[in-house]
Amino acid sequence: MTGNNSGEAVRPPRGANIRDVARAAGVSHQTVSRVINGHPSLREETRQRVVEAMEQLAFRPNRAARALVTSRSRILGVLVSNGLEYGPAASLQAIEAAAADAGYSIDIANLEGTDRDSIVAALDRLMDHAVEGLVILAPQSRSLKVIEDLSIRLPFVTVHSTGRFVDHRLSVDQLSGARLATRHLLELGHRSILHLAGPEGWVETAARLQGYREEMAAWQVPALEAPEGDWTAESGYRIGKKLMAGRSFSAVFSSNDQMALGMVHALAEAGLRVPQDVSVVGFDDIPEAAHYLPPLTTVRQDFPELGRRCVAALLGLLVGEPSLSPGDVVPELIIRGSTAPVAARTD
Repeated sequence: MTGNNSGEAVRPPRGANIRDVARAAGVSHQTVSRVINGHPSLREETRQRVVEAMEQLAFRPNRAARALVTSRSRILGVLVSNGLEYGPAASLQAIEAAAADAGYSIDIANLEGTDRDSIVAALDRLMDHAVEGLVILAPQSRSLKVIEDLSIRLPFVTVHSTGRFVDHRLSVDQLSGARLATRHLLELGHRSILHLAGPEGWVETAARLQGYREEMAAWQVPALEAPEGDWTAESGYRIGKKLMAGRSFSAVFSSNDQMALGMVHALAEAGLRVPQDVSVVGFDDIPEAAHYLPPLTTVRQDFPELGRRCVAALLGLLVGEPSLSPGDVVPELIIRGSTAPVAARTD
């Protein structure tokens, strides 16, 4: 910003732009963008200095920033973790489809890590693109804890939650899905049911493990837990191989379908038949699950419904009419050929 002999600020001959404001306030243009977009990571002193520079220069935000302020960009941001497994990937696809049906597009920011700097950088990218609302699709507990500690000013919903975002959360009821899977095996007469859990630190891992434990306890049957896997078929196979020598289970509830596939492979190599010797249940109902050998009994998540609810909730928040549907999306048990009554086993 320049001055005249009286020391007053002189506006540039053209309309002021974001870099003019940055120079006048003594900050970077990225900081000005964050002020425009209401980013939570700024000091109040910095925010006020930028606002004063905007007023002095009669700054008019560009089209993207103005669209954010007026909530008319018709873009919804989605904050996602890198390396999406089937569940989060299917959720993202459902959110994109539901947004398109409502006349919105989505802008995706991938998290490079679960630390605060990575999450703030991803939020920056979305806010710089003038997204109207935000869907948080970060299934790791550590990421959610960082996000919960930020003051997010945009309307948002989260597909996972560690507790504080209850009023913003929409998800598939993982716990009841795990209880469905476990109850199915118990009703078939199995009492030695092994649970193959996902990796530690994932919201789904904890919920599905809790559901398994609760259902086993309700039937007064001891829980039997394998070492945790990493969602891959390879980990299910590797863990299954280690468990074959002293096998003490007649059924397996795997925390996802891919690990169930690896477990079925390990059982077959050990000369055991599914379901005659060991019944196996997965979780997710990936498209390939119906074509496993045998076809996999699993828990289906209604991702299209989840996507519709997320977008409907955001649109409600944007017009000041919160419309979060009470309760989680209810999962469904899909019974196929990988489970059978324990009496069907032959030695």
